[in-house]
Amino acid sequence: MRFYPSNQQQQSLAQLFGCVRVVWNDALAVCKQSEKKPKSANLLHQVITQAKQTEERAWLSEVSNIALQQSVADLETAFKNFFESCKGKRKGRKVGYPKFKKRTNSQSARLTRGGFSIKEDGVYLAKIGIVKPIWSRALPSVPSSVTIIKDCANRYFLSFVVEINPDIVEAKKHSIGIDLGIKTFAAMSDGTSAKSPSYKQLDRKDRRLQRKLARQPKDSKRRNKTSIQIAKLHNQMGDTRKDFLHKLSTKVVSENQTIILEDLNVSGLVKNRKLARVISQQGWYEFRALCEAKSEKFGREFRVISRS
Repeated sequence: MRFYPSNQQQQSLAQLFGCVRVVWNDALAVCKQSEKKPKSANLLHQVITQAKQTEERAWLSEVSNIALQQSVADLETAFKNFFESCKGKRKGRKVGYPKFKKRTNSQSARLTRGGFSIKEDGVYLAKIGIVKPIWSRALPSVPSSVTIIKDCANRYFLSFVVEINPDIVEAKKHSIGIDLGIKTFAAMSDGTSAKSPSYKQLDRKDRRLQRKLARQPKDSKRRNKTSIQIAKLHNQMGDTRKDFLHKLSTKVVSENQTIILEDLNVSGLVKNRKLARVISQQGWYEFRALCEAKSEKFGREFRVISRS
């Protein structure tokens, strides 16, 4: 959910994001230099405890220590996902080796229960203060953690982790097959179809702004302003796509007991330069992931059939 921090809170959040990013990068640098990946306790001591005692990293003490510890824990999870993906134990796309974080990308910091609390209509964040998010609905249970996010368009969000008991809805239909395409996003075996939103107008604006950005000198105010305009445009496209995919996947999964989807070679299809941009905008893989996750949640059967 989105929130609007004050100027002072924005400065404190910028400091928090910077410290979390530095701890991640320091821990990753230690892992790259070591023949074997250090244990979590050693990483915490080396990149946080010892670093605070030096002049170069003394400012790490000015932010919540919980967020710094969670940054190292998130790196541990990233390595675990990478190794499991290499061994074939992890489902989905191949996970790459963890990368260094940049200040120009979206920023995030995670706090566990000791670092935040719910205060009526606000949320208290350690060493940040109380922020008042726009509540779309009440939380179903007490959250175990909260992630503070700042995207490239300078929007701030809170993402809570809560436990829920899903309501099992009885399926109206036995099964459905779905064929994904470009002009018609999804053609169903029951004769119905779904068209994806049109991104032509937004794509045209994006191309124009990208050309404008290429002509502007680096680190100039105008270039930074154009970068934010592009980020806002991409957010608008992404939000429109997510809304469409969530609504369609929820409808498909709630109404059918078995969902059958064709296995598309998206990485191969995007090599066609004439269709790559349009295919990337569709979100086929995201739709598959949503259908698979929601099928598991509602007790449905999800199948992916071969293209041959």
